Amino acid sequence: MPLRNTAEAYGSLAKFLHWAIVLLILPQYFLADIADELPKGSPRASELFGLHKSIGLLVFILALVRIGWKFTHRTNPAPLGEVIWQRKAATAGHVILYVLILLQPLSGWAMASASGHPIRFFGWVTFPSLVGKNDALHEVLEAAHKTLFYVLLVVAVLHVTAAIYHHRVLKDDTLRRMLPFSRRPA
Repeated sequence: MPLRNTAEAYGSLAKFLHWAIVLLILPQYFLADIADELPKGSPRASELFGLHKSIGLLVFILALVRIGWKFTHRTNPAPLGEVIWQRKAATAGHVILYVLILLQPLSGWAMASASGHPIRFFGWVTFPSLVGKNDALHEVLEAAHKTLFYVLLVVAVLHVTAAIYHHRVLKDDTLRRMLPFSRRPA
């Protein structure tokens, strides 16, 4: 599988970044929810929130790499037969996804900063605070973080639905081009 994108498929780096981000985002809700149910300040809750924060920062870093790669490497052409409105909707959907994937960890980082909790990236390095300790701001950022998650969830479901529609109804290669280890049918 080539590293770079081709006319037939995304390259291995684009696929890796796409699926790594997906797989890292999926458990985030559950980590935070489980940690929230534990006694506040318990070692297990702190450990789970620390993992949640580290994974969020990793998603943020991988998303920046993915966006950088997208801007520096040619994009696949639209599937044959795709109409203009579908292309524009796909572009808008991708832009919204990228914005949400960046805003979600940024809001969490700012929320942790406002609560006065450091963000240690897998115990290796402490990220700087984005804002000073501020309980009122923490509450606003917590609400924003939760809202962004649900908006991201809705947009992601629409993204998956569109990919399945292309695959099952339009019978084009849109989905297959991003699947790991996929090859075009002969």
